[in-house]
Amino acid sequence: MEKSKNDASKVSAGKPAVVGAVYTAPVKTTLPTDAKGELDPAFECVGYISTDGVANDNSPEREVQRAWGGDPVNTSQTEKDDTFTFTMIECMNVAAIKAVYGEKNVTGNLESGIKIRANSQEQPNRAWVIDMILKGDVPKRIVIPSAAVTSVGTINYNDEDVVGYETTISAEPWADYDGDTHQEFIGGAAA
Repeated sequence: MEKSKNDASKVSAGKPAVVGAVYTAPVKTTLPTDAKGELDPAFECVGYISTDGVANDNSPEREVQRAWGGDPVNTSQTEKDDTFTFTMIECMNVAAIKAVYGEKNVTGNLESGIKIRANSQEQPNRAWVIDMILKGDVPKRIVIPSAAVTSVGTINYNDEDVVGYETTISAEPWADYDGDTHQEFIGGAAA
């Protein structure tokens, strides 16, 4: 059997899909099962994301137990958060505003006027899809069936920067995903 070799053609940056990269919908919306298939119409694009793109922190935390004298004798996983952070920069996109403030706290549209209510009402979790293109026009899709907005960064209004909503979502295990917090699909044909 031949061993795998280094292959520079499999190294890639993640570029946003041209038609949109980050989408959100109510939990229990039909989720995609591949990298190319059409999204359920309930998914709304939150618009442009800043040049920082999307960051996924999916690292386990482990605790090391030691024997007398300091030798490590056991490790156990104490937590494993799965978070995604991105900055939505379409500050007039109703889907982005609803993702930040909650569906019930945003009414109207740009033509008739948008009203935003900031309060402490707990927001329901939402489903999220992140689409990107890898080298060679290979599609990659991250599907997050249920995530809560757990952090919104400071919103700056000034002459130099675009208004953006730096948002962190925390994915939660989903029973229909065998307890997975998210799944990823790369390449392949549409279903």
